[in-house]
Amino acid sequence: MSRTVVALTALFLSLSACTKSAPEAGDAAAGSPEAKATKEVNLAIWANYISPEMQEKFTKETGIVLKISNFSSNEELLAKIQAGASGIDVAVPSDYMVDVMTKEKLLNPLDDSKIPNKSGLDPSVLHQSYDPENKFSLPYSWGTAGIAVNRALYKGEIKGWKDVLTKKELAGKISLLDDVREVTAGALKANGYSVNTTNETELAKAKEMLKAARPRVKMFRSDTIDALVNKEVAIAHTYSVDALQAAQKDSKIEYIIPEEGGTRSIDNLVVLKTAKNVEAAHALINFLLSQEASTSFVKTVMGGPVVTATKAALSKELQANNGLFPSAAVMGKLESIHDVGDATRLYDRLWTEIKTE
Repeated sequence: MSRTVVALTALFLSLSACTKSAPEAGDAAAGSPEAKATKEVNLAIWANYISPEMQEKFTKETGIVLKISNFSSNEELLAKIQAGASGIDVAVPSDYMVDVMTKEKLLNPLDDSKIPNKSGLDPSVLHQSYDPENKFSLPYSWGTAGIAVNRALYKGEIKGWKDVLTKKELAGKISLLDDVREVTAGALKANGYSVNTTNETELAKAKEMLKAARPRVKMFRSDTIDALVNKEVAIAHTYSVDALQAAQKDSKIEYIIPEEGGTRSIDNLVVLKTAKNVEAAHALINFLLSQEASTSFVKTVMGGPVVTATKAALSKELQANNGLFPSAAVMGKLESIHDVGDATRLYDRLWTEIKTE
């Protein structure tokens, strides 16, 4: 899914709320603010990926304070957890990373009896290959990765990855996601290959294209809203949520799903094996999967809904937004990123060469 303004506000709110320690029984009157701030749950999530309104509502309804931390890529999240980062109860990894984290035994099985809102989820986003029984994960949102163009800065034709990665007039005007699999996916699609290839020849061609484009890339950045709105770049490889939010701020920003195809991801809610607040973690997941929270999420974050009834609750304008709800033909060109096992080292080696070029 990737993803900063809303999250910063949410972080401010959570830090403000969490200055109190949990009171002992009898320290505060029932129903008072002091009595309500007795528990907390820690959520690691993409930047700009939760509504402050829903964060406040969760605390009011449950008495559980929500603390938020952000990450910029699935690999960063994994590295933090593997390095022993403590304090994370719930995380929001993308599809293939759920597979990795399950194999690494980093996840706690979910207790469905504590997540009744699971019954409202869209069947099309359940039972994915990375967790067929949804034993460890439930979907939170889905989205795409593509190209955002600020038309105030660039009026030329942009149809897909080849345009972004080969047009010389874009020198110094491009940002790419700071994400090895997403960036490699763009170059692979430009060459007609799968984003999950393990073929070294195909990866070598993708690397060659990226190395040729590297001198024209101004920055690697996963939170692209400010870069687009503030005109730091004309073209941004971006997640759909960021592009669509940027377009709400500046109507000259256009989101394009590349003609060669791209990636579609499902971001998931998981409970870590090391979670200290498992009950509160389940309460948070159940809340985020309510129709109210889902509708608020789509309206503010512009992520694809996982709750079946959400789309009908949106405005006709949002329902008709092709960036938010791509056509079946466009969706057919998209791939989900999968764990490629030992071939991950090939991607990592490629990424190191590109980033240090």
